[in-house]
Amino acid sequence: MKFGQLTGTGAVSVIEAPEPTAGPGEVTVSLAACGVCGTDLEKLRGNYRSAGILGHEPVGRIASVGAGVEGLAVGDRVFVHHHVPCYACEVCARGDFTFCPTYSRTNIDPGGFAETFRVPKENVARRAVLRLDPSVDWATGALLEPAGCALTAIRRIGLPPKARVFVLGLGPVGLLYARILKSLGAAWVAGTEVSPLRRSAAERGGIDVAVDPRVQGAARAAIDRATEGRGVDLAVVATGHPSVTRAATELVRRGGTVNLFGLPEAGSRLEADLQDLYLRGIRVIPSYATTEPDIAEVHRRVASGELSLADLVSHRIPLESMPEAFETASHPDRALKVVVTGPSF
Repeated sequence: MKFGQLTGTGAVSVIEAPEPTAGPGEVTVSLAACGVCGTDLEKLRGNYRSAGILGHEPVGRIASVGAGVEGLAVGDRVFVHHHVPCYACEVCARGDFTFCPTYSRTNIDPGGFAETFRVPKENVARRAVLRLDPSVDWATGALLEPAGCALTAIRRIGLPPKARVFVLGLGPVGLLYARILKSLGAAWVAGTEVSPLRRSAAERGGIDVAVDPRVQGAARAAIDRATEGRGVDLAVVATGHPSVTRAATELVRRGGTVNLFGLPEAGSRLEADLQDLYLRGIRVIPSYATTEPDIAEVHRRVASGELSLADLVSHRIPLESMPEAFETASHPDRALKVVVTGPSF
């Protein structure tokens, strides 16, 4: 079978690999689509400390079912989450599921960019294989994991009612985050983005204001108009540039929150006026990854029509052309979300 892998900093390749088989409690899935995530791109650039397996947003059809698996059958259309917590340790007891030691040890084999991949029994047992509603197409299904990450972040923060939010970086995950905020009832959602293509997608999705960060003072002016000069309740850093995090701390109101959502550059530092953060009571909260319940909730919202995501997929590129998919995804001026397609698409 064809399998896309990292072959060194700055390179991906598609190789032939043995097709995995389903052991007891496991399933194998024939790939339909898998999104190219920002973390995949950072692994390609050598800028991610947990580099290794590529592809963690896959959907497809179940190809085989191992002994003892119940509730899943060959041919089922499914989304598969690559990591699962144990739900039994002290970390899970605190509700910090994505920081559970088991979470990072579980993964699909050999990765999401494979014609067929194996889902470990831990993932199957913990409901990480989600049957897709017939109304959810393959490309939209490939957005469930990053959208779930946004919902997990929002839950972790504790978003106030009728919140006013500013998203710094309206790339694929920033756009997903902004749309989920709107679906949850945020009163005002705006953001910054260099790419005109992505600003247009933001406005098309109901985002109130999308400004070019290169226009000096544009973000501050938009926020002042919407909040009467108080600042936003939440500033979301949906990009990895360190300077953006500092800017976010200056845009929130007294007692407001900054969410570190995009993957920061390795070794980057936050240079901010700590006394200012202290006196204004600014919370800085990181959020990493997501869990099955939040993915299931995003799926429910998409299937019910409460959340529209399909138009965010700009490119569908077959697995054999995976290097082209990564090249396209790395150019914000010409791509929104890029998905790699497999034999079940």
